[in-house]
Amino acid sequence: MANIIPITSFSAPELDVFARLTENQLVNRADPANAMFIAESPLVIGRALDGGCVPLSFLMETKHVEGKAAEILSRCPEDIPVYTAELDVLTQLTGFKLTRGMLCAMRRPALKSVAEICTNARRIAVLENVMNPTNIGAIFRSAAALGMDAVLLTAAGSDPLYRRASRVSMGTVFQVPWTYLPEDVSWQDTLHGLGFKTAAMALRDDTLPLSDPRLEKEPKLAVVLGTEGDGLANTTIEHCDYTVKIPMSHGVDSLNVAAASAVAFYQLGTLHNKA
Repeated sequence: MANIIPITSFSAPELDVFARLTENQLVNRADPANAMFIAESPLVIGRALDGGCVPLSFLMETKHVEGKAAEILSRCPEDIPVYTAELDVLTQLTGFKLTRGMLCAMRRPALKSVAEICTNARRIAVLENVMNPTNIGAIFRSAAALGMDAVLLTAAGSDPLYRRASRVSMGTVFQVPWTYLPEDVSWQDTLHGLGFKTAAMALRDDTLPLSDPRLEKEPKLAVVLGTEGDGLANTTIEHCDYTVKIPMSHGVDSLNVAAASAVAFYQLGTLHNKA
């Protein structure tokens, strides 16, 4: 039987982890072994559990304990606190209506190395300083759907386990292997050492079209996408093996990075995997 703990006040200290700790406090860089993240909605929580993430506590509407949360709770140790409250209490928590009535505080999994993440990978995405959690989540969803084997991120970008990012990803951040690129060495050299060629997505005239057969024939290819607005740094483009752009029409000069990722992943991931 689940350890049900009713909550009647939004100020209850048990809600701090869900309502009053910032994302940076949850990450807890000073003590990584105790770092946490919050998963929202039954789908995302279920995929986090599938990915081996360890639950610490739940917050949900009372009615869900024996409803849509029952299957998830049956997968967890019985002593995990399950804080419950009525909707009028929980809606004081900003954005609660987006959670499908359920939140879960989870232990942050230890990150693997780039070499571990890229073992057996043929198509990966590299995200350079992508800052918007919504874009991160959308990119991961496209990566999962369209044939990317892994995602690598620079440390300056947004965190895939931020609540908005994991929610927008529909939990695919727990399905697609990912890690951060090293800051003390050239990540291009790291990927080249692992056998990858790199393809920078950039708006330049001296680029290959996305459909160029040379890209499809590469046995290992990293698709490199840049930050919102400015795109990739010039030094990054110069160190990549290819520069690639998506053909545009009607005077449109570019796509949002999440939309561009979906087009690129379809062409370079899904089609390659069907070959």
